[in-house]
Amino acid sequence: MTSTTEKDYKSGHRKRMRERFLATGLDGFHDYEIIELLLTIGTPRRDVRHIAKDVIQKFKSLQGALNAPTEDLTEIKGIGPVNIFGIKLVKAVAERYIQGTVEKSKTITSPDSLFDYLHATIGFRQRECFMAIMLNAKNNIIKSEIIFEGSLTSACVYPREVIATILKYNAAAVIFAHNHPSGDPAPSLEDKKLTEKLVKGCHLMGVTVHEHMIIGKNKYYSFAENGLINAIK
Repeated sequence: MTSTTEKDYKSGHRKRMRERFLATGLDGFHDYEIIELLLTIGTPRRDVRHIAKDVIQKFKSLQGALNAPTEDLTEIKGIGPVNIFGIKLVKAVAERYIQGTVEKSKTITSPDSLFDYLHATIGFRQRECFMAIMLNAKNNIIKSEIIFEGSLTSACVYPREVIATILKYNAAAVIFAHNHPSGDPAPSLEDKKLTEKLVKGCHLMGVTVHEHMIIGKNKYYSFAENGLINAIK
């Protein structure tokens, strides 16, 4: 049985962590301590420090843990459908916040600001995702949406469905993006072929493609900056 002293220590430890966070934010917190805080949301009475350390050991970083599929997280002893809630909740809230901030601003001012948004949204995902940012005639953002999600190495993207999504929002222009979980944003031959199909398909529908950006680990590849968007006729 858990002793009163041990219970008091756990209660005091969590209280100190909460007070520390409220006083200074996440400054000085290790990644495993942040995971520990998140796990306590769904595990109010059990010590989860060792579980949090196992999470970071398996997924290498906070970002890796937050983007890990549920089935991978639950392979760790001590994590189940209840206490995984905090990890998944904070990730979903962060994505909603970032998306809302970008859409509220109504504009993306530079390739760097586009990369910052995309890196936060899909850059750390362990599965390849394809998304579109729909724009109106003034290039203000209408909507951003992840249209396809695939495996660790690829996502099946169907141009017809992509264009249908664009037309659903009556977009005049669009920015495409996808991530490379490997961390290397260099485009594959398939990426180039897909971009060509999308640009040509959008052109037929009267929609301008401004960009297709591939997101890697802290870097990106821009089809527009490399002249490959305008080169497609």
